[in-house]
Amino acid sequence: MNRVYTIFAELLKLCPRYEFEKATERYGGNRYVKTFTTWQQYIAVLYSQITLKDSLRDIETGLGTQSGRWHHLGLKGVHRSTLSDANTKRDYRIFEDMFYHLLARCRDLTPRHRFRFSNPLYSIDATTIDLCLSVFPWARFKRAKGAIKMHCLYDHSGSLPSFLTVTDGKRHDVTEVKNVDLPLSPDSIVSVDKAYIDYAWLHSLDAGRIWFVTRAKSNIDYAVTGQHPVGGRGIISDERISLTGQRTRDKYPRDLRLIRFYDEKRKKTLVFLTNNFRLAATTIARIYKSRWQIELFFKWIKQNLKIKSFLGTSRNAVMTQIWVAMCYYLLLTYIKYQTRYACSLLQLSRIIRETLFDRKSLVDILTVTPEHMAAVRNEALQGTLF
Repeated sequence: MNRVYTIFAELLKLCPRYEFEKATERYGGNRYVKTFTTWQQYIAVLYSQITLKDSLRDIETGLGTQSGRWHHLGLKGVHRSTLSDANTKRDYRIFEDMFYHLLARCRDLTPRHRFRFSNPLYSIDATTIDLCLSVFPWARFKRAKGAIKMHCLYDHSGSLPSFLTVTDGKRHDVTEVKNVDLPLSPDSIVSVDKAYIDYAWLHSLDAGRIWFVTRAKSNIDYAVTGQHPVGGRGIISDERISLTGQRTRDKYPRDLRLIRFYDEKRKKTLVFLTNNFRLAATTIARIYKSRWQIELFFKWIKQNLKIKSFLGTSRNAVMTQIWVAMCYYLLLTYIKYQTRYACSLLQLSRIIRETLFDRKSLVDILTVTPEHMAAVRNEALQGTLF
């Protein structure tokens, strides 16, 4: 007899359980635990992300209504006080490790970016998540405001967050990237905005054979040392320069490329700075324009994942929820590319939310149109009283 599992069970099968248990043991997640394990905590918090639950009571009630379908999930029961304690005390790095194991799986499936060059293409940026200071006193950002900041290395091949770190809101963007080991291979291209202009850091990228594209600051001091042929629509000038500022020339002693580009839509002249002298000037401008994709990524996760309202007030509870949310984003991405699902991640998340406890396969629900969705829903229960 073939056993038919729920959609939720199929999602959990995509999670590397062995690696999860190794991380749980490494950080002591199940130490002194009798019943509610770290895996059950992960199931409960993931459920809250999928169904957009706003509180621990919502999670307890929602899962309680589906208690007859827990046998294949490994879930034995959820109580809001127990879940609250787990979110507060269990090390969030368990779920951070899960994120990177899922990321490794997604990389094998994702398509390459849309540019003609073969170099890996990334963008780096950060987004601020506002918090109420009276509720989250550890997250002081300003005198009467709390916040945390999410720093991201965005991979344009597959629209993946290739690296994430979460800090307090005061942490400057470039300070954080200087203190972490970004997974960038030689010949990668990285686009950043002007907040990341630290010439010592840019020189370290150049020394690692990593190309960067950014916007030049208006007060940049430089001397023109050469000219590139001006070609391409919107290109005003294409110059080879050296920095002449007393401090900047010591931090970045090599030549740079300065490109002036007129944006017809915005009626504005943009000045780009790069260490890449091979690509066409118009390609450099398009690379910087593609940086907008990371802004769309931040907008998507804020609108469609539960990372703006939190189930707990401690730092560990907040970090746990953020990392589980990002795990769910990777699960959606993996399913989309594995099944070659044609619609958006938003449509996929809506379908999974509505069919989470249906005893059907993912293939069934992703290969039918919304008009025929009723045909793959659960059969009517027998013996219903009217």
